[in-house]
Amino acid sequence: MDDIKISRAIADSFMKDFLDSMEMDVAIAGAGPSGMVAAYYLAKKGIKTVIFERGLRVGGGMPGGGMMFNRIVFQEEGKTILNEFGIRSSEYEPGYHIADSIETVSTICSKAIQAGAKIFNLISVEDVLIRKDERIIGLVLNWSAVTMANLHVDPLSVRANAVIDATGHAAEICRVVTRKLGPKLNTATGEVIGEKSMLAEVGEKDLIDNTREVYPGLLVTGMAANAVYGSPRMGAIFGGMLLSGKKAAEVAAGSL
Repeated sequence: MDDIKISRAIADSFMKDFLDSMEMDVAIAGAGPSGMVAAYYLAKKGIKTVIFERGLRVGGGMPGGGMMFNRIVFQEEGKTILNEFGIRSSEYEPGYHIADSIETVSTICSKAIQAGAKIFNLISVEDVLIRKDERIIGLVLNWSAVTMANLHVDPLSVRANAVIDATGHAAEICRVVTRKLGPKLNTATGEVIGEKSMLAEVGEKDLIDNTREVYPGLLVTGMAANAVYGSPRMGAIFGGMLLSGKKAAEVAAGSL
């Protein structure tokens, strides 16, 4: 084996994918469960979808399960998506299904990529592209290492017909919009309201309603949706996260 050929193979294949991903139908910020599920359903429809994940690994908070016990809970509605993905689960008691968090994350990720979605890890979203009609038309990206090291390195831009904020509790893309444009989200205050304390029963129900377009060209899914609209967090129950991702894909596809 030739060391240089190995290096060329990595750099060449990556750059071809990256250049091809500078224009897409849907850009997703965050490769948590909702973001990857949304990507899966969009890619299945033949919609060009790319996820940008700032971390080294995918899955958001799902791999850690509950307090580092790598088990997660799904209700009956959420279990339908587990079944579709072929993820194994067992019924703890009626209405409470247990799944291995590592198997769940790895399977969702694999299915999304096999459906045609692209995932670029270690890339952070630091801004959005907005034009005169104040519609978001893309993202501004930089290497996560650049951001973490606080280096002054200019970013690059990518174009998308729709953007999904799947950045979890932080709701980072929505916060960028309010920081740059003011209180213009379609929330009660026009800003990110912030999530409330844990209340799974309410949070799970609210999550689906909160999954919607929050600003022209920008949708919100997963815990970012509850954070934006001020609903409770849910802890280690993930059925709503998967259902939110599926709804985000439906809304995004309908807007294209």
